[in-house]
Amino acid sequence: MSVQPISAASVATQDSSLHCYHCQLPIDGQPIRQAVGGEGRDFCCSGCQAVCEAIYDAGLESFYQRILEGDALAPPPELPTELGLYDMDAVQEEFVPALAREREIQLLVEGVHCAACVWLIENSLRAVSGVVEARVNLSGRKLKLRWNNDRVALSSLLHKMAQLGYKAVPFDPDTAEDSLKKQNRHLLYRMGFAAFGMMNLMWISIALYSGADEGEFRGMFHWIGMALATPVLLYSGWPFYQGALNGLRNLRPSMDLPIAIGVSITYAYSSYITISGSSAGEVYFDTVVNFLFVILVGRYLEAMSKRQAMEATQRLLDLQPKVAMRRNLDGSDERVPVRSLAIGDLVAVRPGERLPVDGWVRTGESRIDEAMLTGESEPALKRPGDRACAGTINGTGHLLVEVTALLQDTALGRIIQLVEDAQASRAPIQRFADRIVPWFVTLTLSLASLTFLYWMNHDVEFALMAATAVLIITCPCALGMATPMSIAVASGVGARYGVLVKNGEVLETLSGITDFVFDKTGTLTEGQMSVTRIHTEVERWSAGTPLTAELEQLLQPLVAVERCSEHATARAIVALLPDGPLEAVGCFQAEPGLGVRGVYHEAEVVIGSRTWMNASAVETSQTLSQQLAELDQRGQGYVCAAISGRLVAIIELSDRLRDEAAALVAALRAEGMGLTLLSGDRRATAEAVAAELGGMDVIAEVLPQDKDRVIAELQAAGRRVAMVGDGVNDAPALVRADVGIALGSGTDVSIASADIVLLSSELDKVHLASGLSRLTLRTIRQNIGISVAYNMIMVPLAMMGEVTPLVAAVTMPVSSLLVIGNAGRIRHRIAAMQCRFG
Repeated sequence: MSVQPISAASVATQDSSLHCYHCQLPIDGQPIRQAVGGEGRDFCCSGCQAVCEAIYDAGLESFYQRILEGDALAPPPELPTELGLYDMDAVQEEFVPALAREREIQLLVEGVHCAACVWLIENSLRAVSGVVEARVNLSGRKLKLRWNNDRVALSSLLHKMAQLGYKAVPFDPDTAEDSLKKQNRHLLYRMGFAAFGMMNLMWISIALYSGADEGEFRGMFHWIGMALATPVLLYSGWPFYQGALNGLRNLRPSMDLPIAIGVSITYAYSSYITISGSSAGEVYFDTVVNFLFVILVGRYLEAMSKRQAMEATQRLLDLQPKVAMRRNLDGSDERVPVRSLAIGDLVAVRPGERLPVDGWVRTGESRIDEAMLTGESEPALKRPGDRACAGTINGTGHLLVEVTALLQDTALGRIIQLVEDAQASRAPIQRFADRIVPWFVTLTLSLASLTFLYWMNHDVEFALMAATAVLIITCPCALGMATPMSIAVASGVGARYGVLVKNGEVLETLSGITDFVFDKTGTLTEGQMSVTRIHTEVERWSAGTPLTAELEQLLQPLVAVERCSEHATARAIVALLPDGPLEAVGCFQAEPGLGVRGVYHEAEVVIGSRTWMNASAVETSQTLSQQLAELDQRGQGYVCAAISGRLVAIIELSDRLRDEAAALVAALRAEGMGLTLLSGDRRATAEAVAAELGGMDVIAEVLPQDKDRVIAELQAAGRRVAMVGDGVNDAPALVRADVGIALGSGTDVSIASADIVLLSSELDKVHLASGLSRLTLRTIRQNIGISVAYNMIMVPLAMMGEVTPLVAAVTMPVSSLLVIGNAGRIRHRIAAMQCRFG
């Protein structure tokens, strides 16, 4: 950042009614003018100037993009020194979800490029008193940090990161992409400088290899080579020296150390030959420059591949608008930053705009495209009272939405958080890699030393080149990236198709599932009950025919009681008389899995299952008893209705199977999975549904609170169970299962209870999640195999002197690129699987 004083003469030419660039308040008297961010800015006081400079120095200049022109900020407090700015609650609330004693923040970390970096950061921070959790997402270069704010300040942790050699700033989607581009640009500069030195050294090498090394110009060519190699080593090789020094300073050496030692020894030996003028040895300045260039090329390609793996998360971040049109009390609309909105505010959404918040539609009607959130291709019709989500696209209507959630608290925000947590998580299989990585540096140095000692008596130069090749060729980067890259790609692909995976462990567990247990209502069926027939003592009504006056009169107390319930059965009964009575119902009681009861006009009304009728001592006539027996025999679903202790009606209900249910059951059965239908309905009804799906085990007449016990019994029998439910009534069973899969739109209950959340209600996503888990675990094993095979083949060859340092520099990044490329195949394999099943 450039900060220079501006002359008083230039200030005098400015308009007298100036406003402070930071706080937007009018400037009284002489302004303080500074060049900030390459442009001249006016400030009202040194406090505003210092805050602005600190914000720009931290790379948070997008702060001023959020504050619209004319919006005034509070005058800044006394500016803390350096990183102390981040200890202020006013600053932290921009990045920290809750300003409690224990806080959590996402930090963007510059300089992370391998598994050793991850190990160094996590172990160093975890050793700090007050740090609860430190978890690095290698793919996204992000650090999830949770700390006790009473015991340690955030600025201290950021300073600790600086001591480690990593720059950490709070993650802001607006600046994250620019920061990554800046890092890659610097990497390109160093790579280009190394390429320039390499091309010029090539001519020196050609001359020496052509015979100049034996003539009178030998020393001149050596000095020219040294002059070209020295700046390349200092500039292009600086990141390796910096990483090595930071690792040694913290007693946690990284893989930059072997690289730094290798290039230093080779350069030092060549410099010795040059300065001493000895004719007994050769110089290897070209080798130093060549493998620095090749390693930098590999790191740049890795950085590009990692960014590609994070594209799915970035696409989700791009869905969140930064500004909204707030409806003021006087009826005017004002464009404001989303962060300035509050719960209960009204937001106007024009045709074609993305919704900036979660909320309820207050006025207007429109079709909203929710494809990026739910996977549903058909726009959903939204009317007053309907729920709308941030990031979805409004159609042709004009909506007024009441805010119920903002930013991280929206459905989109929770989805982004789930994806980021999954990408930063570790599967159990990664523990193998995590245990090996810390020992890699020690092993590398030991093998290089043994190689040098073994070949030293044979030829010092040959020993030096062989040891350098060992230092360069052994690298745990591929092993360290085997799991996180696969999980990052899998999580992003899953999110793209509406499958949210909470963490990497879930993917590994799901790949070993033996049994799938399905809830019936709302999972295998659409959960939208409809009344097909009503049986009374004197008549039988069928759907599609008008209600008689007598039947309407009978239904009135039933509808009044069912209006107090949110169950799908209640909605179906209320739909018979949508304009039915609205009188208050007394003593209302709902018993999950059984039914409801209430008092209407001094008469007790009981509606529910046959078991609920028996518990309520309801009398049943012979006519209706015969009808119940017939329905039980057919497996037809129904509820009973009683008034004043006497059964007055039997209401038949139907719930249509989902279109993809039979195909899903057939696909899982073909893969050898055990299939169980778990339902609270009568056994005959559940068995009829199972038969329609092609046959599966049935566990029926189970109350919601008992589903957890059923899952536990299946697990006790040695089965690994995945439970698929709606995420609300099935919450205990979802938690109990080895893997809980919830259908729905990402509600709080679903996200809290399930391990996998399907944003849409398409059952084929269950098969997709199962295939994704197996493919991910297979890819992780392949990646570990690639890394182990690479080291087992290349390290012995290097120790035998069959691999030159330049070849070692080429093959080292190739192993990492193979791992990244293999992980990227998940994206294409899942797309093909989706096409086949869809």
